[in-house]
Amino acid sequence: MFCLDDGAELLYGPARSDRSASAGGQFGDDEPATAILHSTAAQGEAPTRAQIDTTDRTSVSHPGAETTKKAGGFDKRLLLAPIVLAAIVLGGFGAYRYLAPSNTGQIDSIAVLPFENRSGSADTDYLSDGLADSLIYRLSQLPNLKVSPTSSVMRYKGMASDAAKVANELGVDAVMTGRLSQIGDNLNISVQLIDVKAGKVLWAEQYDRKMADLLATQREIATTITQKLQLKLTGDERGIAKKYTESSEAYQLYLKGRYHFARRNRDDFNKAIESFEQAIKLDPNFALAYARIAEAYNQMPNYPYASPMEAFPKAKAAAERAIALDPTLSEAHTAMGNTLTSLDRNWPEAEREFKRALELDPNSATAHYRYASEYLISVGRTKEALAEVERALELEPLDPNMVANLGRHYLYDGQRDRALTQARRAYEADPTFVIARLLYGMTLNAVSQYAEAIALSENALKDDPNNQQMLMVAGYAYGRSGRRADAESVIEKFREISKTQYVIPSFVAVVFGAMGEKDRAFAELDKSIEQRDSWFRWAKVEPLFDPLRDDPRYKDLLKRMGLPE
Repeated sequence: MFCLDDGAELLYGPARSDRSASAGGQFGDDEPATAILHSTAAQGEAPTRAQIDTTDRTSVSHPGAETTKKAGGFDKRLLLAPIVLAAIVLGGFGAYRYLAPSNTGQIDSIAVLPFENRSGSADTDYLSDGLADSLIYRLSQLPNLKVSPTSSVMRYKGMASDAAKVANELGVDAVMTGRLSQIGDNLNISVQLIDVKAGKVLWAEQYDRKMADLLATQREIATTITQKLQLKLTGDERGIAKKYTESSEAYQLYLKGRYHFARRNRDDFNKAIESFEQAIKLDPNFALAYARIAEAYNQMPNYPYASPMEAFPKAKAAAERAIALDPTLSEAHTAMGNTLTSLDRNWPEAEREFKRALELDPNSATAHYRYASEYLISVGRTKEALAEVERALELEPLDPNMVANLGRHYLYDGQRDRALTQARRAYEADPTFVIARLLYGMTLNAVSQYAEAIALSENALKDDPNNQQMLMVAGYAYGRSGRRADAESVIEKFREISKTQYVIPSFVAVVFGAMGEKDRAFAELDKSIEQRDSWFRWAKVEPLFDPLRDDPRYKDLLKRMGLPE
């Protein structure tokens, strides 16, 4: 089907509203609430700029509490900022530091919440969001640490969240939160790491750094967190401090690219690719940026924002370059596996790439999900695919794309009742989420509930009459319920759209098949083969092709794709 098969969708929420600030620190008066002691260092130990006493402040309050500042001294009522955020960018000269006693219990899981952007400009959201995302990315490479994915934590963006509540909702032991301010080339970052079970702050620090120090600081923070969580790293796990690029400017462009990619509209896809390409110009050896370019080009035909033959060769070239630069990069192998199914139809090699990606990063929900949706479903191994998707959801339980697509995998495995129940739940949870709406419509058609599919699609087409996916849902339902004239009107609409943009030929074929127009349907499916129609990868199991499946020509199409009968 036409799921968006990335499995790592970032859901950006509204920016937090500014709060009025009383006279205080440089970036406002609501710094992390702590009690500043004049001297708490152990004998013989050089005190840090400020030691934090958390004896009476073991709970976490929301970051809106106001503080006052004594003349000539540090704040004594600085607010105890919520959860310790990690993505942090910049490391600091002169920071508040606190090392919790070593008797803390074992922490096996952590949530890194989105940073609060205190710069007063949405233009720096890419920093506050991107740093958290990058820290999550690094920590997720530790096999013995469960890290809540970006898709799960982004719902807390702009919210004053209680650490204990967040930990309970996400099922984690520790929470990290932080704030970021940028003035010119100067960055100020405040972070906290909270042991929710013990009810205490494990570590807090404020960094004042230059933008050029962003990369070094992020690695420093990730390493510090592992120390505070008392994690012992093996050689293979020391990738949390891996240097993906030496260029701070290239890294900032990379963060901008990630920010735009997560928004998933046509303009932002193009901006994402542009940012990644600019990063590569500054650092031609930036393998992760090449991998993200491949990821973007792999996704664009699904919407469709580009034709497959325009996008997939670019995806393959970028993935090949990423692997050449860094063969240990899981994202690069995942992108290559995707391209091998979409462009080359090289199924054995695609599986090797997906397995290599999972070997390099067993905690990659995206790799598990794409292995299922791009390869296992395509070759008809539906039970294995379902198991991989369920594993991906264990890693990213709140990812809306995966939640919606779980129903699709039930459907392909022949569990139609469970598929409909799951599709309906995903849609009702957020009727505005286009993928959930699409898959619900597809499932309604698959279980012959055509009236419901028509109502759903017609309502969606009122707001977006050129939506190819919902046109296909409507056209199939019209054809199967005998409304031939309406089905023909959908075909005509596809012709009209094709004058200005790429039209997915298998969508048109589905409508023709529902009408009983097999010759016209197979003419479109021939185009699907030639044009590397990404949706037709699922031809072996997709129920909407059932009206055509018994025709010998259909088996020939599967052979042309190298798929088993």
